Amino acid sequence: MLNKILDRAQTFKDELAHVRRRLKGMDGKQPLYRNVFATPLFTYIWQDAPELNAALRERILAYETENSGTRKSNQGGWHSETGRLEFLGDAGQRLVDHIYEYADHSTRRVYLAHRRPLETIKWTLEAWVNVNRAGDFNKVHIHPGSTWSGTYYVDAGDPSDSVGGAPLHLFDPLVQSTFLPSVVQDSVYIEPKPGLMILFPSYVPHMVFPHAGKGTRISIAFNLRKEPYP
Repeated sequence: MLNKILDRAQTFKDELAHVRRRLKGMDGKQPLYRNVFATPLFTYIWQDAPELNAALRERILAYETENSGTRKSNQGGWHSETGRLEFLGDAGQRLVDHIYEYADHSTRRVYLAHRRPLETIKWTLEAWVNVNRAGDFNKVHIHPGSTWSGTYYVDAGDPSDSVGGAPLHLFDPLVQSTFLPSVVQDSVYIEPKPGLMILFPSYVPHMVFPHAGKGTRISIAFNLRKEPYP
Protein backbone atom coordinates (compact mmCIF):
# COMPACT_ATOMS: atom_id res chain seq x y z
CA MET A 1 0.00 0.00 0.00
CA LEU A 2 2.80 2.44 0.95
CA ASN A 3 4.60 1.73 -2.33
CA LYS A 4 1.42 2.51 -4.28
CA ILE A 5 1.01 5.81 -2.46
CA LEU A 6 4.64 6.73 -3.12
CA ASP A 7 4.27 5.79 -6.80
CA ARG A 8 1.18 7.99 -7.12
CA ALA A 9 2.96 10.87 -5.41
CA GLN A 10 5.92 10.53 -7.77
CA THR A 11 3.59 10.38 -10.79
CA PHE A 12 1.87 13.58 -9.65
CA LYS A 13 5.25 15.30 -9.18
CA ASP A 14 6.33 14.22 -12.65
CA GLU A 15 3.11 15.51 -14.22
CA LEU A 16 3.43 18.81 -12.35
CA ALA A 17 7.02 19.19 -13.52
CA HIS A 18 5.89 18.46 -17.09
CA VAL A 19 3.24 21.18 -16.91
CA ARG A 20 5.75 23.65 -15.50
CA ARG A 21 8.18 22.93 -18.34
CA ARG A 22 5.41 23.52 -20.90
CA LEU A 23 4.52 26.84 -19.29
CA LYS A 24 8.06 28.18 -19.50
CA GLY A 25 7.24 29.50 -22.96
CA MET A 26 5.07 32.19 -21.31
CA ASP A 27 8.03 34.47 -20.60
CA GLY A 28 9.28 31.84 -18.17
CA LYS A 29 6.48 32.66 -15.72
CA GLN A 30 3.47 30.70 -14.52
CA PRO A 31 0.04 32.29 -14.17
CA LEU A 32 -1.43 32.52 -10.70
CA TYR A 33 -3.88 29.64 -10.18
CA ARG A 34 -6.47 29.37 -7.43
CA ASN A 35 -9.97 27.96 -7.02
CA VAL A 36 -12.59 30.54 -6.07
CA PHE A 37 -16.26 30.46 -5.00
CA ALA A 38 -15.91 27.20 -3.10
CA THR A 39 -19.09 25.66 -1.64
CA PRO A 40 -18.77 24.28 1.90
CA LEU A 41 -20.18 20.80 2.64
CA PHE A 42 -20.10 19.20 6.08
CA THR A 43 -20.88 15.57 6.95
CA TYR A 44 -20.85 13.94 10.37
CA ILE A 45 -22.22 10.78 12.02
CA TRP A 46 -23.52 11.30 15.56
CA GLN A 47 -22.32 8.71 18.04
CA ASP A 48 -25.65 8.51 19.88
CA ALA A 49 -27.51 7.71 16.65
CA PRO A 50 -28.55 4.10 17.41
CA GLU A 51 -30.42 5.04 20.58
CA LEU A 52 -31.70 8.38 19.23
CA ASN A 53 -32.91 6.94 15.93
CA ALA A 54 -34.87 4.17 17.63
CA ALA A 55 -36.86 6.77 19.57
CA LEU A 56 -37.27 9.05 16.55
CA ARG A 57 -38.41 6.24 14.24
CA GLU A 58 -41.09 5.02 16.63
CA ARG A 59 -42.55 8.50 17.15
CA ILE A 60 -42.37 9.44 13.45
CA LEU A 61 -44.21 6.36 12.18
CA ALA A 62 -46.87 6.70 14.89
CA TYR A 63 -47.40 10.39 14.06
CA GLU A 64 -47.54 9.65 10.32
CA THR A 65 -50.54 7.33 10.78
CA GLU A 66 -52.52 10.17 12.41
CA ASN A 67 -51.54 13.07 10.14
CA SER A 68 -51.91 13.41 6.38
CA GLY A 69 -48.82 15.59 5.99
CA THR A 70 -48.20 18.19 3.30
CA ARG A 71 -46.72 18.42 -0.20
CA LYS A 72 -43.55 20.38 -0.93
CA SER A 73 -40.70 18.98 -3.06
CA ASN A 74 -41.78 15.42 -2.24
CA GLN A 75 -43.28 13.33 -5.00
CA GLY A 76 -45.11 10.68 -3.05
CA GLY A 77 -43.98 9.92 0.46
CA TRP A 78 -44.96 11.83 3.60
CA HIS A 79 -43.84 15.35 4.59
CA SER A 80 -44.61 16.56 8.10
CA GLU A 81 -45.50 20.11 9.05
CA THR A 82 -42.58 22.50 9.43
CA GLY A 83 -41.55 23.54 12.93
CA ARG A 84 -39.08 22.56 15.59
CA LEU A 85 -39.97 18.86 15.74
CA GLU A 86 -42.19 19.41 18.77
CA PHE A 87 -44.24 16.31 17.92
CA LEU A 88 -41.13 14.15 18.43
CA GLY A 89 -40.88 14.97 22.13
CA ASP A 90 -37.57 14.61 23.97
CA ALA A 91 -35.95 12.80 21.02
CA GLY A 92 -36.85 15.69 18.73
CA GLN A 93 -35.39 18.23 21.17
CA ARG A 94 -32.21 16.19 21.40
CA LEU A 95 -31.85 16.27 17.63
CA VAL A 96 -32.55 20.02 17.58
CA ASP A 97 -29.71 20.48 20.08
CA HIS A 98 -27.44 18.49 17.74
CA ILE A 99 -28.47 20.69 14.81
CA TYR A 100 -27.59 23.90 16.66
CA GLU A 101 -24.25 22.47 17.83
CA TYR A 102 -23.44 21.33 14.30
CA ALA A 103 -24.37 24.69 12.76
CA ASP A 104 -22.22 26.59 15.26
CA HIS A 105 -19.24 24.32 14.67
CA SER A 106 -19.53 24.42 10.87
CA THR A 107 -20.00 28.19 10.77
CA ARG A 108 -16.93 28.70 12.95
CA ARG A 109 -14.97 26.55 10.49
CA VAL A 110 -16.08 28.80 7.61
CA TYR A 111 -15.17 31.96 9.54
CA LEU A 112 -11.73 30.58 10.33
CA ALA A 113 -11.17 29.50 6.72
CA HIS A 114 -11.88 33.07 5.64
CA ARG A 115 -9.79 34.51 8.48
CA ARG A 116 -12.72 36.35 9.98
CA PRO A 117 -13.17 36.94 13.73
CA LEU A 118 -15.63 34.55 15.35
CA GLU A 119 -18.99 35.86 16.48
CA THR A 120 -21.98 34.49 18.34
CA ILE A 121 -24.77 33.74 15.89
CA LYS A 122 -28.48 33.48 16.59
CA TRP A 123 -30.31 30.92 14.44
CA THR A 124 -33.92 30.56 13.36
CA LEU A 125 -34.62 26.88 12.80
CA GLU A 126 -37.23 25.15 10.64
CA ALA A 127 -37.31 21.36 10.47
CA TRP A 128 -39.56 18.65 9.09
CA VAL A 129 -39.67 14.89 8.52
CA ASN A 130 -39.63 13.08 5.17
CA VAL A 131 -40.79 9.47 4.96
CA ASN A 132 -40.17 7.79 1.60
CA ARG A 133 -41.14 4.30 0.52
CA ALA A 134 -40.60 2.47 -2.78
CA GLY A 135 -40.73 4.91 -5.71
CA ASP A 136 -41.01 8.10 -3.62
CA PHE A 137 -38.56 10.91 -4.35
CA ASN A 138 -37.91 14.66 -3.98
CA LYS A 139 -37.52 16.83 -7.06
CA VAL A 140 -34.73 19.39 -7.54
CA HIS A 141 -35.17 22.42 -5.30
CA ILE A 142 -33.39 24.96 -3.11
CA HIS A 143 -34.32 26.57 0.20
CA PRO A 144 -34.43 30.37 -0.34
CA GLY A 145 -34.35 32.74 2.61
CA SER A 146 -32.06 30.54 4.73
CA THR A 147 -28.34 30.30 5.47
CA TRP A 148 -27.73 26.58 5.95
CA SER A 149 -29.79 23.58 4.90
CA GLY A 150 -29.28 20.06 6.12
CA THR A 151 -30.49 16.51 6.43
CA TYR A 152 -30.31 13.94 9.20
CA TYR A 153 -30.92 10.25 8.45
CA VAL A 154 -33.01 8.23 10.87
CA ASP A 155 -33.36 5.19 8.59
CA ALA A 156 -31.82 4.52 5.16
CA GLY A 157 -34.72 2.21 4.30
CA ASP A 158 -32.89 -1.07 3.73
CA PRO A 159 -31.54 -0.11 0.28
CA SER A 160 -31.27 -2.85 -2.32
CA ASP A 161 -27.54 -2.08 -2.66
CA SER A 162 -25.05 0.27 -1.06
CA VAL A 163 -25.32 2.88 -3.81
CA GLY A 164 -28.96 2.53 -4.82
CA GLY A 165 -30.59 3.57 -1.58
CA ALA A 166 -31.99 6.89 -2.81
CA PRO A 167 -28.87 9.06 -2.46
CA LEU A 168 -29.01 12.80 -1.92
CA HIS A 169 -27.84 14.56 -5.09
CA LEU A 170 -26.23 18.00 -4.66
CA PHE A 171 -25.62 20.16 -7.74
CA ASP A 172 -22.96 22.79 -8.27
CA PRO A 173 -24.84 26.09 -7.86
CA LEU A 174 -22.70 27.60 -10.63
CA VAL A 175 -24.11 25.02 -13.08
CA GLN A 176 -20.75 24.56 -14.76
CA SER A 177 -21.56 21.28 -16.50
CA THR A 178 -20.18 22.70 -19.77
CA PHE A 179 -16.80 23.58 -18.25
CA LEU A 180 -14.40 20.64 -18.68
CA PRO A 181 -17.11 18.15 -17.63
CA SER A 182 -14.71 15.21 -17.66
CA VAL A 183 -12.43 17.02 -15.20
CA VAL A 184 -14.44 19.37 -12.97
CA GLN A 185 -17.07 17.79 -10.72
CA ASP A 186 -20.50 19.41 -11.05
CA SER A 187 -22.49 17.29 -8.62
CA VAL A 188 -22.10 15.13 -5.51
CA TYR A 189 -23.98 12.01 -4.43
CA ILE A 190 -24.30 11.26 -0.72
CA GLU A 191 -25.39 7.82 0.39
CA PRO A 192 -27.87 7.87 3.28
CA LYS A 193 -26.65 6.28 6.52
CA PRO A 194 -28.42 6.24 9.88
CA GLY A 195 -26.97 8.96 12.11
CA LEU A 196 -25.41 10.92 9.25
CA MET A 197 -26.01 14.68 9.30
CA ILE A 198 -25.25 16.81 6.23
CA LEU A 199 -24.98 20.59 6.11
CA PHE A 200 -24.67 22.80 3.02
CA PRO A 201 -25.56 26.37 1.94
CA SER A 202 -29.28 26.76 1.27
CA TYR A 203 -28.68 28.02 -2.27
CA VAL A 204 -27.33 24.62 -3.37
CA PRO A 205 -29.82 22.78 -5.62
CA HIS A 206 -30.52 19.23 -4.49
CA MET A 207 -32.84 16.29 -4.98
CA VAL A 208 -33.47 12.75 -3.73
CA PHE A 209 -33.65 9.84 -6.15
CA PRO A 210 -36.64 7.45 -6.13
CA HIS A 211 -36.32 5.09 -3.20
CA ALA A 212 -35.43 1.58 -4.35
CA GLY A 213 -35.15 -0.07 -0.95
CA LYS A 214 -37.54 -2.49 0.69
CA GLY A 215 -37.89 -0.55 3.92
CA THR A 216 -38.94 2.95 4.95
CA ARG A 217 -36.47 5.76 4.32
CA ILE A 218 -36.77 8.38 7.07
CA SER A 219 -34.90 11.66 7.06
CA ILE A 220 -35.25 14.95 8.89
CA ALA A 221 -34.54 18.06 6.84
CA PHE A 222 -33.89 21.48 8.28
CA ASN A 223 -33.08 25.10 7.47
CA LEU A 224 -31.07 27.50 9.63
CA ARG A 225 -31.40 31.22 9.09
CA LYS A 226 -28.73 33.54 10.51
CA GLU A 227 -30.25 36.52 12.34
CA PRO A 228 -30.09 39.20 11.21
CA TYR A 229 -30.37 37.77 7.70
CA PRO A 230 -28.33 37.62 5.52
